[in-house]
Amino acid sequence: MRTACSLGSLLSIDEVLKCSEILSKTNVDTVWVPETWGMENFSMLGAVSSRTSGQKIGSSIINIYSRSPAAIAMGAVTVDTLSQGRLILGLGTSSTPIVEDFHGNKFEKPLLRMKEYVEIIRQIISGKQVNYSGKIFDLKNFTLLIKPYRETIPIYLAAVNQKMVEQTWDIADGVIFYLRPINEMKETISKMQSRRKIDVTCQLITCISNDSELAIDRAKKTLAFYVSVGKVYREFLEKNGFSNETKNIFDEFTKSGFKSNHELVPDSMLKSLCIAGTPDESKKQLDDFRNTGIDLPIIQFNPVGEVLESFELLKDTFLEGKND
Repeated sequence: MRTACSLGSLLSIDEVLKCSEILSKTNVDTVWVPETWGMENFSMLGAVSSRTSGQKIGSSIINIYSRSPAAIAMGAVTVDTLSQGRLILGLGTSSTPIVEDFHGNKFEKPLLRMKEYVEIIRQIISGKQVNYSGKIFDLKNFTLLIKPYRETIPIYLAAVNQKMVEQTWDIADGVIFYLRPINEMKETISKMQSRRKIDVTCQLITCISNDSELAIDRAKKTLAFYVSVGKVYREFLEKNGFSNETKNIFDEFTKSGFKSNHELVPDSMLKSLCIAGTPDESKKQLDDFRNTGIDLPIIQFNPVGEVLESFELLKDTFLEGKND
């Protein structure tokens, strides 16, 4: 069975590279690297590609408001060449605060923008001259100066709301889910895969410790963070079974920040969205997520205690050595 790992924003650059070297000796399918407002993604993917060999490398995610379609295509072709054809290009719309407050752009027409980005990026990666006339973008006579390693690179889209989910199944090679209740996700995957098969991935907040309570507490803090600052996730969870829970967590955040609002995350909510506990407990939880129809679960590493020690425990729990 395929398993991937995401080396999240809680890690330093050096820790991402050290963890990548550890993963290079395992059967992990893909090493995913996120981009928020810290590490720049293509630089990190290039560095990770030099520390790994057979594993695919993925962006999770590059947002479509901070770079032009051509810039993303150039970055993708560069990293795909450096990695000898191992890139998965993960794209997403990000959120209004990041797009408008951090990048100074308007968060407008996300569905149309995503559609045009995918069309333009695919045309550029093909190596042919691009003349594109869309409702948002017009490109004239664009041709890459370098020959792409591959004429096609898999494009996966991060999707939350239904319209983006449907567009993902229409235009992408794969989907990246995040923070979807387990029952809702099973229903959505079954429905969408019946119309067209794509690679279904889901990034799962994962905290492992030999002390189950420590792991659960760490996972609740991460989940409370996303509920508090991620409006799109908060609103989605409100509509899908966790209305009172998200309200309580967010209300407490507005009063006292992150001091104690994670204590309002019930165990039922955590179990539906995350993996947290001892190695044995976590393996069972991963099986539950696989049973929703996920093709590639992405273990989002959240350290519990010392980073590399925690990562070794996570590796031993979910992954095997290359020759095992």
